[in-house]
Amino acid sequence: MKTILRLLHPNMSFNHTTSASSSRTFFFLCLPLLFPSILASSYTPDELLSINCGNTGISSGNDRTWTGDVDTKFLSKQDGSVAATALTQSSSASQVPYTTARLSRSQFSYSFPVSPGQKFLRIFFYPASYPGFDRFDAFFTVKSGDFTLLKDYNASLTADANRKDTILMEYCINVGDGERLNLTFTPNSTKSDFYAFVNGIEIVSMPEDLYYTKPDDLGFKFIGSVGMFNISDNTALQLKFRLNVGGGLISAMQDTGMLRSWDGDDSFVIGSFFLPTDIQFERRPLVFSQVPNYTAPEQVYRTERDMGKNKTVNVNTNLTWVFPVDSGFTYMLRLHFCELNPDINISYNRQFNIYIADQLAEDGANVLNWGKGKGVPVYRDYAVVVSGYAKSASLSLKMHPTEKTLDFNEYSDAFLNGLEIFKISDSQNNLAGPNPGPLPPSPANPNDLHQKNTRKSSRKIVIGVIVGVAASVLVLISSIAFFLFNRGKKASKSGKSSIGTSKWAPFSFATTKSGNTPSNASSLPMELCRHFSIAEIRAATNNFDELFKVGVGGFGNVYKGYIDGGLTPVAIKRLKPGSQQGVHEFKTEIEMLSQLRHSHLVSLIGYCYESNEMILVYDFMARGTLRSHLYSTDNPALPWKRRLQICIGAARGLHYLHTGAKHMIIHRDVKTTNILIDDRWEAKVSDFGLSRIGPTGLKAHVSTVVKGSIGYLDPEYYKRQHLTEKSDVYSFGVVLFEVLCGRPPIIRIADKKQVLLSDWAMKCFQTGNLGHIVDPALKGTIAPECLRKFGEIGVSCLLDDATQRPTMNDVVWGLEFALQLQENVEKMRGREGEDDDEGGKKKTTSGEDSDSMFSGSNSVEVVSDFNKSSEVSMTSSTEDRCNKDTSRFLDSSVFSEILDPKAR
Repeated sequence: MKTILRLLHPNMSFNHTTSASSSRTFFFLCLPLLFPSILASSYTPDELLSINCGNTGISSGNDRTWTGDVDTKFLSKQDGSVAATALTQSSSASQVPYTTARLSRSQFSYSFPVSPGQKFLRIFFYPASYPGFDRFDAFFTVKSGDFTLLKDYNASLTADANRKDTILMEYCINVGDGERLNLTFTPNSTKSDFYAFVNGIEIVSMPEDLYYTKPDDLGFKFIGSVGMFNISDNTALQLKFRLNVGGGLISAMQDTGMLRSWDGDDSFVIGSFFLPTDIQFERRPLVFSQVPNYTAPEQVYRTERDMGKNKTVNVNTNLTWVFPVDSGFTYMLRLHFCELNPDINISYNRQFNIYIADQLAEDGANVLNWGKGKGVPVYRDYAVVVSGYAKSASLSLKMHPTEKTLDFNEYSDAFLNGLEIFKISDSQNNLAGPNPGPLPPSPANPNDLHQKNTRKSSRKIVIGVIVGVAASVLVLISSIAFFLFNRGKKASKSGKSSIGTSKWAPFSFATTKSGNTPSNASSLPMELCRHFSIAEIRAATNNFDELFKVGVGGFGNVYKGYIDGGLTPVAIKRLKPGSQQGVHEFKTEIEMLSQLRHSHLVSLIGYCYESNEMILVYDFMARGTLRSHLYSTDNPALPWKRRLQICIGAARGLHYLHTGAKHMIIHRDVKTTNILIDDRWEAKVSDFGLSRIGPTGLKAHVSTVVKGSIGYLDPEYYKRQHLTEKSDVYSFGVVLFEVLCGRPPIIRIADKKQVLLSDWAMKCFQTGNLGHIVDPALKGTIAPECLRKFGEIGVSCLLDDATQRPTMNDVVWGLEFALQLQENVEKMRGREGEDDDEGGKKKTTSGEDSDSMFSGSNSVEVVSDFNKSSEVSMTSSTEDRCNKDTSRFLDSSVFSEILDPKAR
């Protein structure tokens, strides 16, 4: 009885003096409400705390009894926090716990005294506006002990992206002996209006080792690895999906005592012809001999989704589900099965393969054998890493009948009853993923458009009268104008310059008296450079909403916007007052990019010069800057081959600038923040505000004031103010070592000899110690031959004498060759395998251990001169062999300044 009362009211204390009659009365009054749950429950939690944040007393809702957090001991730190009621209440959101919230612009915490063991932690959010708190200003981090559950989280973005009014986040956390379950909410400090909030918190104890691996268990399959995977007590989990496959919603009160909700799988299954099958009327009782009866509700095991008996269809298709997940994490998938089909009676009747993330997870799954009989629920756990660097990724689950059953069995089928997917905390105890991007601004209200059209129609009558009166006058004026125009045209032809006119007219910045620029302010061709009104820009960015801001640079803020009715995402760069750049750079970038189109240059879509606003609109580069993937970032480390491919792409873009355009163009600000990456990992050079036309005729250089970014500046250009395309080559050499070493070009607090990356890398290369300064994330992944070639290219770009530096064409060739060297070694490893030496280190095919590239043996005595084709002398004979016939290795076949280091 005490247990039941504790479920209803977790904060009520019970002792021997408690009135037996009052307890008995309370129990029988609540029995009708509890009876269905008691019958269905197979597990009774030792602890159940349901906290209605921002409220007082006891309340009921969501099939639970809630306790308010006001004046409770659970709220351990509440400096500045307030309790508030949402200004609006969605009809789809239950009143409890989604009406009230705990909000604060400073940190606040909860501390729960719970017993040791594994717990469900559920956090409820209703991202509405509250008095004094706008819904879009909620940016905050949530931690539980050492685990980061959410980081810079914005519940409004998540709710809008999922088209839901409320959010429930569920976690599994182990509480150690003598520990409390603490929960801390910390607002993002970058803006004073940002705040943290929470509507509800729930803690439910779970059976020991329900999702965690038993101490004496070896674990479960780790897909793509030869080892097993286990979930230890020092790990946290986040529920991503819990599905009643082939069935409908199973509410929390219909669960087996742990208040878990099970959703339907209709939103995730691919192919409408795989219909759900309801076999719950099969009279065979379920036998929980392989798993505990609280593992999942019986209803999960009595519905399924299968492929059916159409062998012709099944041969060429898979039973497939696809789930959106965060990349860069490991996931656990629990697949629930129960064989209840009356036609399946022999073990080989239904066997199928299971593929997770397009990798074979189970060869010949046989549920009848797993359960050792019909009607026996079982489950199988699998772990898989979802790699990648995008904000979101897809995780697929596919099933296909085995070839044996397709050949001989009429039941060539695959099926699934239930599925749970958990994200597993990483080595940094992090579970937080990125916020989804903002949705396109809502289109205009149709009623507003109708009223606007009605007003237009009424105006047409008045305008028609005016036009009729003026028509006769216009005819007379037109005749006179035609006469004067022909006369002036003849005069202009006689005095026309013999030089002719340029295809590209000069940029015009004529303004009206009001300071606004008319729509025809630019004479640039409209097909190459589109003019946007300030109204269009405001609509594209939801009036420069802070949620749409993706970066800040020397020019100003960068926003993600949507044009063409919200169909096309773009990057919008808005000049701020007092910007390091101004009208000249604005004009230069438009003039340059309007004439340039290349797959490795960021494309300018258009501009806006109106209402004292200077705005540039570009293609949106989904993965941001190259620098944001190298250091001082939460992004995972880029693998070496991808870094090489990005460098090659950027080099091709610069090569086009130097040789492919009508005139040589010198970028003058090459750096990792001006190399952007799209969603396909293609590199594109951006930011042409400092670009200059290169020397023409017999001139070898352009004399100009020094501009660029500290750490990337060509010393010769800095000393003599002589600008050539080799200044870009020098800057690109710095970029190459930035990519290799994973560090900025300048570290002022470092040892004196290490302050400048260019000097430090040169010295290390010449002394054979380049491997010592390679990004630790790349250790053991770079082929020695590739490292030597890459270092040679980078050092050649940094030579003091600009004439000795390679052209960008030479750089492209050299980087492509380095990539081929890397791929050749990887192919040889794939053919020959990797053998372990006595020390346990893996050997490369060249006979060197995987760390040899980081030793001092890679010395280079002479740096090659690409322009003079001089020989390279190296201590390694491997490089000599590779250089004998380099041609055979070659294959025949957003935005600027998002993280500007303040240099101009």
